[in-house]
Amino acid sequence: MLSGAQDGDVGLSSGAPDEVVEARRQSLVTGRWRYLRQCHGDGVVVLDPNEPCEGREADALVSTLPGAPLAVFSADCALIGLASPQGVVGAVHAGWRGLLAGVVEQAAAAMRALGAGEISAVLGACIAPECYEFAETDLEPIAARYGSSVRSRTSQGLPALDLRAGVRRSLEALEVEIVADWARCTACDPGWFSWRARKDKGRQALVVATAP
Repeated sequence: MLSGAQDGDVGLSSGAPDEVVEARRQSLVTGRWRYLRQCHGDGVVVLDPNEPCEGREADALVSTLPGAPLAVFSADCALIGLASPQGVVGAVHAGWRGLLAGVVEQAAAAMRALGAGEISAVLGACIAPECYEFAETDLEPIAARYGSSVRSRTSQGLPALDLRAGVRRSLEALEVEIVADWARCTACDPGWFSWRARKDKGRQALVVATAP
């Protein structure tokens, strides 16, 4: 499940009363949402049955708990849902720092350690290169890891990062099949929250859960 601006802010800093945010979340996916304090790194939390995990710093959640919704939040970064036939699921938040740190690879490794065989992925909306000016010096290590496809240009012709291309390349290298891709730009499209384009404080969510 991927939320958008029309669903309201479901993140951690909306400023709305807790009961309002919780009502928004439950209207999207029922159950006790598990989520993290995202920190743009490579940390993965493997969810214990009694693990509330709220407040823990990491950028990916992995679980085998039936029906437990795993949520990651964003206002431009990539959100990735992972699933396997063995009932192991994951939710990943990947900005450029997390991507470069290897959070996608770490999440897939954690899933396979729990018995996942084939893994499939769903990609949420994220900022597109035409709106994502990026310094050449910062592009170099990302291109060195994920190839020249991450290099792009903004609508003004300036150097840009294609974050989605980097995520796709990381998944392809892991032999993870991408089964759905919301190829929308959070900055161009007002249907999404964007910090970079509009300084939105709101966050959309990607929520993954196994069947109860």
